[in-house]
Amino acid sequence: MQIAFSTTPADPTATLALPIDKDALARTSFAGMDDAAKRVVLGAAHGSRFDGEAGAVVEAFVPAGDSVRRVLLLGVGNGSETDYERAGGALVAKLLTSGETAVAVDFGTAAPTPKAAARFAGAAAQRAWRHDVYRTKLPEKHKPTLATITLIGAPAGSDAAWVEQKALTEGMALTRTLVTDPPNVIYPETFVAKVLAETEGLGLEVTVLDEAAMAALGMGALLGVSQGSRRQAQVLALKWSGKGAGDPDLALVGKGVTFDSGGISIKPGAGMEDMKWDMGGAGAVVGAMKAIAGRKAKANVIGVCGLVENMPDGNAIRPSDVLTSMSGQTIEVLNTDAEGRLVLCDCVTWVQQTHHPKTIVDLATLTGAMIVALGNEHGGLFANDETLAEQLLQAGLSSGDKLWRFPLSDTYNKLIDSPIADMKNVGPRGAGSITAAQFIQRFVDPGVKWAHLDIAGMVWSDKAGPNYDKGATGYGVRLLDRFVADNFEG
Repeated sequence: MQIAFSTTPADPTATLALPIDKDALARTSFAGMDDAAKRVVLGAAHGSRFDGEAGAVVEAFVPAGDSVRRVLLLGVGNGSETDYERAGGALVAKLLTSGETAVAVDFGTAAPTPKAAARFAGAAAQRAWRHDVYRTKLPEKHKPTLATITLIGAPAGSDAAWVEQKALTEGMALTRTLVTDPPNVIYPETFVAKVLAETEGLGLEVTVLDEAAMAALGMGALLGVSQGSRRQAQVLALKWSGKGAGDPDLALVGKGVTFDSGGISIKPGAGMEDMKWDMGGAGAVVGAMKAIAGRKAKANVIGVCGLVENMPDGNAIRPSDVLTSMSGQTIEVLNTDAEGRLVLCDCVTWVQQTHHPKTIVDLATLTGAMIVALGNEHGGLFANDETLAEQLLQAGLSSGDKLWRFPLSDTYNKLIDSPIADMKNVGPRGAGSITAAQFIQRFVDPGVKWAHLDIAGMVWSDKAGPNYDKGATGYGVRLLDRFVADNFEG
């Protein structure tokens, strides 16, 4: 999707969209339309009971010389960044496959801030994302046609704000592609190759560990998960030094299980196809790193992804096996389908030993219990530091990737004590998301601020949202980018 900015009025025959504040229809200038055209548009608005609510769309076709012009009214609510975001997404949802190739958005009497206008453009571009590469018989009328959106009369500074939104949008596109691609296309080695190709030239310092390197480091927990797969596990690290040389202040760690069959504790067949997106945490991390590097953030951040495939095989780990993690702590495996925490714990240890971050945030599609608790409306947040928790909650509200905080305590921690090893990889059925977080916390060094985001219900959606269609949402990229911008840049 091409986004352009202009101060020149739209061509009188061009498809036109008019952002309208809530209850402000009477004050709208209608971009120089004649009285006959205005009457048609107003009639459509009144007939649809349009009041400018954020995301509402009314469409009308008005005379334009010897032709007919498509005019859309877009509700922008109270004019917040979020309201403009909803409007941008709604516009593209309406026109993407309409046959229109371009639309002019005339802000006229609307008065967005530069960031709101840029967020409008960002949501429009994000909503336009499609992944049709495997469709060979897509009907013509289902193919995207809209290619250009021109913002007319956007406030000064909107184009500069768009540069950051564009980087964010490109990061989200990478995440969505990785989450959407099937597991015969995206597995640990191809995940790495795809990310390196998509981030080439951005200035990221890359580290890739193969299984031999991980074995030499003693990463027995991560490698245990990989034992049953013919695919070789990988650890991918992307380091951005926007403030100059030195250890990163922040580490982002992502679970990258490119397909999760459950291993020997195999999942039910129904719905197992969804487990291609069990690498959504790693997908969010690399998308955020692309966005951070793309906008040249003045922050030192490293993104680490533990990439494995969890498969049943004669060599797969069994329930009751004991694994030794890179930290030296031992883990009794009671359920091989609780594998994400085994991947994360070694990645957390590795990044602490090699890069010494002061703060760690891990992301994972970790537990079905999180979906039971929160559905698809919030990601779950666990943290060992109050300030860090509040920063993430605020970043979630500001970005639209919302979080809800859960407790941690020694009482829950005791539920994963093992009679024969340092810990079990699962606790009882109750508080499953909490005991998973408690497991990861055991690998966080003293003095390190840490948060765990369980995003199991957020990386894939069965219904369209403000800036995505059904499918991969790109959840986590906006959250992490905003978290970095608000707390680590400077």
